[in-house]
Amino acid sequence: MKLYIQQKIFTWGDKFSIYNANGSEAYYVEGEILTFGKKLHLYDLRGNELAYIEQQLLTFLPKYIIYHGGESFAEVVKEFTFFHPEYTVNGPGWTVHGDFFDHDYEIVHGNSVIASVSKEWFTLGDAYEISFGTDVDEVTALAVVLVIDACIDAQRN
Repeated sequence: MKLYIQQKIFTWGDKFSIYNANGSEAYYVEGEILTFGKKLHLYDLRGNELAYIEQQLLTFLPKYIIYHGGESFAEVVKEFTFFHPEYTVNGPGWTVHGDFFDHDYEIVHGNSVIASVSKEWFTLGDAYEISFGTDVDEVTALAVVLVIDACIDAQRN
């Protein structure tokens, strides 16, 4: 399965849709504004919150908590490395590695690819294609992609 994220350039706060391969909206994301740290909500089309992402402040390296149904489900932590950035997803036991600045990376569990992300070039705003492996928790993988995007955005600014 593939999903596509298209972020608009001129928005107040984070607000964007996630589309399926047919071009239909599958999910939408809304960020909270005027808060300390990044806070994102992932919703289905009926308005049900599927995941809540909260940046942890006062940490040496970026750290985000992913909540499902009000319960902490996963923690995404940027690892201390010298040459190639890497992230660990505590909870499901995933790692994230690749070229983050070009938005070309993979989420893996052992030797299995959970999801791969690649940037779509020559688009207005940022656009990404996310390809999921089989039998993957799409919502958790999508939440991890949103965390990585938030980390990349914070590094750019």
